[in-house]
Amino acid sequence: MEGISKETIDQFIEQALYEDVRDGDHTSLACIPKDSRSKARLIVKDDGVLAGVELAEIIFKKLDPTAVIDVRIKDGTDVKYGDEAFYVECNSQALLQAERLVLNTMQRMSGIASMSSRFAVEVEGSDVKILDTRKTTPLLRFLEKWAVRIGGCHNYRIGLYDWIMIKDNHIDACGSITKAIQKTNAYLKENNLDLGITVEVRNLVELYEVLEIGGVTRIMLDNFEIPILREAVAIVDKKFETEASGGIDLQTVGKVAQTGVDFISVGALTHSAGCLDLSLKVMK
Repeated sequence: MEGISKETIDQFIEQALYEDVRDGDHTSLACIPKDSRSKARLIVKDDGVLAGVELAEIIFKKLDPTAVIDVRIKDGTDVKYGDEAFYVECNSQALLQAERLVLNTMQRMSGIASMSSRFAVEVEGSDVKILDTRKTTPLLRFLEKWAVRIGGCHNYRIGLYDWIMIKDNHIDACGSITKAIQKTNAYLKENNLDLGITVEVRNLVELYEVLEIGGVTRIMLDNFEIPILREAVAIVDKKFETEASGGIDLQTVGKVAQTGVDFISVGALTHSAGCLDLSLKVMK
């Protein structure tokens, strides 16, 4: 949960419960005594990497401060069909209110962690870092980026506010790479901001233009074919950080890593990840 405030987590849980529960879980209120307690287990029904256990604990405790959670498998662990991640014992009505929120978040987070783990494995032994992007579900970015970290990859910028990224649309709207970089550095100075700057280049001509003007932290080499990407990394020669991007998948990420780039940004970590099938079952 590093980097995520308690206030952010609390606000998310409150909004999610309001969406689902509103004025009450009338099914549980109708047929389950308010002082009843139950025990349930979280069963894994797929192979992958588990994520969201820490969040599940917070959700159960939010609904029932007396809840007891026995964690058997921690976040970031490889799991297989039939594994039991944890046991929870708490108020029965609270358990049933928490059930869908716990499962929805854990299944999504575990899917992203599993995808991230697969990418991380493909570049093992290299110094490259796999980065996520802003291609996340609105209002769930903090959870999805948390899952990326659990899976062994890294977060890029959290939003538009914490890192400058000059992309093709910015360049075209501004008039040129040189103008965009100059204006960006002037803006940061005028506003007393200390932010990293990534600039996207689409070919070697644009790369040379960036090298001539400087004033950036990282050069994003977008949709470069492998031979040209390798040449571009050699041209930069560590004067700036280098990043590869653009349609990189599990079949190509290893070859991209071998070009010597420092970073590889992969939107698929979040936008193409599925869900890991999980089930929460009350024990009789």
